[in-house]
This record gives sequence, structure tokens and C-alpha cells, in this order.
Amino acid sequence: MIRKAETSDVVAMNHLRLQVQENILSDPSRVTAEMTTEAISVTGGGWVFEEEGQILGFSIALLKDPSIWALFVLPGHEGRGIGHALIGVAVNWLWSQGAERIWLGTDPGTRAERFYRERGWREAGKHDNGEIRFELNRPGGPRQ
Repeated sequence: MIRKAETSDVVAMNHLRLQVQENILSDPSRVTAEMTTEAISVTGGGWVFEEEGQILGFSIALLKDPSIWALFVLPGHEGRGIGHALIGVAVNWLWSQGAERIWLGTDPGTRAERFYRERGWREAGKHDNGEIRFELNRPGGPRQ
């Protein structure tokens, strides 16, 4: 079940974030509980996929510079459509807020890179840290 993330979910979300096998934070202290709380309640929105009381994945979208700040699925639960469902909720929410283009960054050569390409995201360059910058235009909006 997907539901809106609550501040009480932040500890579990950040714990899940540290368990992933790819796009691993080189410095786990870079993403604090305060940052995640602000992202889901002030600067954007967040959603969790929960099953039997356990958070198996989450997504976070930011509004100011419309982007996907986070999309993570607990290892062992990939391939079940959880990430696809969560990215859909986040993208549709950004469209509903008036976004015309959304961006995100991910490491090259990862399952995440393939995941975004398969869903129509277009490579739009590289970030200084080596991540690929992907962009997605609003359907019916400017051509990519």
C-alpha cells in the first residue's frame, strides 16, 4: 500500500536508504532526519510503500526546482513494481503542482539508470559528482 509519508516514518526511511546496494551515500551523515522531514513536509512531498507495517520503499519529490530527491526500495523487494508505483505517485504529484519538467540524478551503470531510461526519462548531462542528470517533460509539454 502506498501512503503519504509522515514525520514518524523518517527514521525508517533513512534506515532503508542506508541499506541499498547501489547509489550508496559516501557519507551517510549527508542525509539527516531533519533534511528528510523538511523534504516530506515543507519543500516537497514523500510517499512510502508499506506492507504488514514495514516500509519497503519510499519516494520524495521536491517542488522548488522540481525533482525526485529520493526513490529507494528495500533490497530483496526489487522487481515487484514498488519503485514503479512510487515514482508514478511522485511524478504525478509534481505535475499536479504545475511542474513542466522534472529532473533527478543517479549513478551511471546502475539498475536505477536502466529503470529511468525504461520509463522515458532522458539523459540531459552529467553532474559534477559523475551522476547522470535525467529529465522528464510533462506529457503534452515541450519535446525532449
